[in-house]
Amino acid sequence: MDSDFLLIQRMKNGDEGAVDTFVRRYYPTVLRYCRLHIRDQGYAEDLAQETFERFFRAFDRYRHYGKAANYLYVIAANVCRDHYGKRKMTASESLPEELACKEEDIEGRLDARAALDRLPPEIRETAVLFFCQEMTQKEIARILEIGVPLVKYRVRRARELLKAYLGEEGQK
Repeated sequence: MDSDFLLIQRMKNGDEGAVDTFVRRYYPTVLRYCRLHIRDQGYAEDLAQETFERFFRAFDRYRHYGKAANYLYVIAANVCRDHYGKRKMTASESLPEELACKEEDIEGRLDARAALDRLPPEIRETAVLFFCQEMTQKEIARILEIGVPLVKYRVRRARELLKAYLGEEGQK
């Protein structure tokens, strides 16, 4: 049995320490995910907290089918989308000023954030999950509720576009 399953079982049995462990385990990655979509650190923290609030509100209906992180990413994506709707933010406003991706994942360029800003929204979402959150294509497919072939296409297209955009930046 995986550690998430055991932790979830302890939480369902009312173990407050397990709840604390769960939040400490996943809060940093959920916050990072929210931060990749929202420029403001305060809003990102609010959205990360909202993600956990929604998780625990529906906890009695939660069924563990794999990694709890995947379920949290689904909730976080919905929370971020809700935030966009409320704030009417444009897609280019949705990434932080300093992208927290590994440099080697996108050619080591300092202008990676600007290149990501230029990606179409559906490709950007896939790119953030793949390059920045280091998720597998199968995990991304589950989170975005799309097929693996579409994820593969979007990752390939993101690579192509990022290389092209980064090449343009290098020529300026």
